[in-house]
Amino acid sequence: MKKILPFFSYLFHPLFIPLFGSLFYLYAHDNYFEPFAKFLMLAQIILITILVPMTLLYFLKIIGKVDSIMVSETSQRKIPMAIQLFLMAMLLFKSITLENTPELFYFFFGGMTSTFLALFFLYVNMKISIHMIGMSSLTAFIIGLSIHDYSNWMWLIAALILMNGVVGSSRLQMNAHTGKELAIGFAIGLIPQLVLWRLWL
Repeated sequence: MKKILPFFSYLFHPLFIPLFGSLFYLYAHDNYFEPFAKFLMLAQIILITILVPMTLLYFLKIIGKVDSIMVSETSQRKIPMAIQLFLMAMLLFKSITLENTPELFYFFFGGMTSTFLALFFLYVNMKISIHMIGMSSLTAFIIGLSIHDYSNWMWLIAALILMNGVVGSSRLQMNAHTGKELAIGFAIGLIPQLVLWRLWL
C-alpha cells in the first residue's frame, strides 16, 4: 500500500483539479454548449492551468528555484503560486466568464481564493497542502452541481470523499505535510466553495 499511495499524489496533482472539474461540468452537467465549444474551452483550460504552469515549473527547476513538480520546500512555492493566481485570473477574465459559465466561474474563483489564502500562509511560514485544497474544492463543486441539477451522483461523491482521505494519506506517507497542514488545506479548499454556493445554487 505504501508503494501505491504516492501514485494518488500525482494523479490528483493540484494542476489537474481544474481540468477534472471542467470535464465534469462540460460532459456530466446539463449545459447548452456545442461539442466544438466544449473542445475549445477545454483546450484553453489545459493550456492555461496545466501546460503553461508545467513549462514554467520546468524552467524554474532548470534555474534552481524549485526542486520538483511537487515543490516540496515552503520557500519555493511563492513564485509558482503567484504565477498560478495570475493565470487563473486571466482565464476568468477571458474564457470562463460569469455570463457564459457561472457555475464553472465560481469554481475557479473559489480556487483562486483558496490559492491566495495558501500563498498568505506561506508568508507566515506555513506550507498548506495544495493537494487537499484541490481535492476538497473539487468535491464541493461536484456536490454543488449534483444539488443544482437534482442529479444523483452519490457514487461519484462517495468516491471523491474517499479520495480526499487517500490523497491525504499519500501526502502523509510521502512526508510532504503534517496532519495540521492537511486539515487546514482541506478547510481552505472547502469553505470558499461552500460560501460561493449562495451565488449559483
